Amino acid sequence: MEAKSPYWRPIKYSLFPPLGLATLAAYCSAEDEIELQDEHVEEINVNDDPEIVVIQIYITNAFRSYQLADHYRKRGVYVCLGGLHVSSLPEEAMQHADSLFIGPGEDTFPKFLTDFRNKEPKKIYRNVKRDIENIPPIRRDLIKRSLYLVPNSIVVSRGCPHHCDFCYKDAFFEGGKSFYTQRVDAALQEIECLPGKHLYFLDDHLLGNQKFSSALFAGMKGMNRVFQGASTIDAILRGDLIEKAAEAGLRSVFVGFETLSGANLSQSNKKQNIGKDYGEAIRRLHSLGIMINGSFVFGLDDDNKDVFKRTVDWGVQQGLTTSTYHILTPYPGTRLYQTMKMQERILHDNWSLYDTRHVVYKTKGLSTDELKKGYDWAYQSFYSWSNIWKASRRHDNIMHGVKHFAYAGGWKKFEPIWNFMIKTQGLNKMLPLLESILSRKRNSENVGGRSPFPAIA
Repeated sequence: MEAKSPYWRPIKYSLFPPLGLATLAAYCSAEDEIELQDEHVEEINVNDDPEIVVIQIYITNAFRSYQLADHYRKRGVYVCLGGLHVSSLPEEAMQHADSLFIGPGEDTFPKFLTDFRNKEPKKIYRNVKRDIENIPPIRRDLIKRSLYLVPNSIVVSRGCPHHCDFCYKDAFFEGGKSFYTQRVDAALQEIECLPGKHLYFLDDHLLGNQKFSSALFAGMKGMNRVFQGASTIDAILRGDLIEKAAEAGLRSVFVGFETLSGANLSQSNKKQNIGKDYGEAIRRLHSLGIMINGSFVFGLDDDNKDVFKRTVDWGVQQGLTTSTYHILTPYPGTRLYQTMKMQERILHDNWSLYDTRHVVYKTKGLSTDELKKGYDWAYQSFYSWSNIWKASRRHDNIMHGVKHFAYAGGWKKFEPIWNFMIKTQGLNKMLPLLESILSRKRNSENVGGRSPFPAIA
């Protein structure tokens, strides 16, 4: 279980509630008793007596999920498994389940419920229909809001229009559309129902469909919301969509820079970054008062010993507020995994270590030890007080710099405080402060009258 790992950061896993399960719960009938449990934020009750248990599995919690599944099956409980890992390795998961869901569950879960009530459930349910235009409202009443810093997380699309070799997405959406959206009016209605000001869009690419996103931002413009989300470099540079997002309340964005090497971009099939001006995208975001969380991958074949310092120095010079670093990880079901498997570069299938913090493949250009130590050094260096100070001074606007310094320092340098807030179940009490920081400021205080806040990484 990832929550027991020495690398476990309670705050990172206390951010967002499990929307996938809350989405499926909406298909149950009004008479069904449902309890949503999240071991990331609470001690779960394994001595209950449910009729059905549904577990969502991602790779690093796979072994723990199988343990829970086996526990319930021994007691005669019907167990369903779904999620990214199940879709990638259904044969492995089937050993621990009565029914599996392959791919998105919006069409298969309602079918399962009908089959189960008719006492004829199937072993495998494969997603066929890719359409979320008419899904029922998420069962947010099942979410224990007080346990999360960002309970107002939301997803208005599925997947991503791009096909990076190392991304899990293609395995999950195999055999059909890999990117599709809700109806704009349905998304706006869901937003209207959420309390407070702050939202976090968990979509892989919030700006991925220009027509949808433009209409969404137009509808949000008068809602007085502040929000965070993810985008690609090319979407930030194309047209005026990022300006529309800023006008609607976008205050921070997660951006997959991944690498500063063109050869690595080509190797990874990250076409949306090739030939794009990273610096121009960053300047555009900063001019709009939008802070940046940059994502970077170490261990691609063109990397050498200098990659760690070059990447950290570049991020500091560009004024990135936060950086998320990853060791290249060949997830099952991806083209990267298939290629490395064929090349006999996969070291083992201990899924608990497929967490982007460990080296699980035979490297090129760097030794395993160099890659691991370089990754650890990058985090320590980027979040050193001196580099936080240097990066915060890269902003032309003083208020941007102050907010940058406060957030980057607070996010990484005050772990005991975050842990205390979590243990005392006071984390959600920080939300008004978050909303205040994200709220618009006067033009004299901020470029364009906007107050930035970095994406949470």
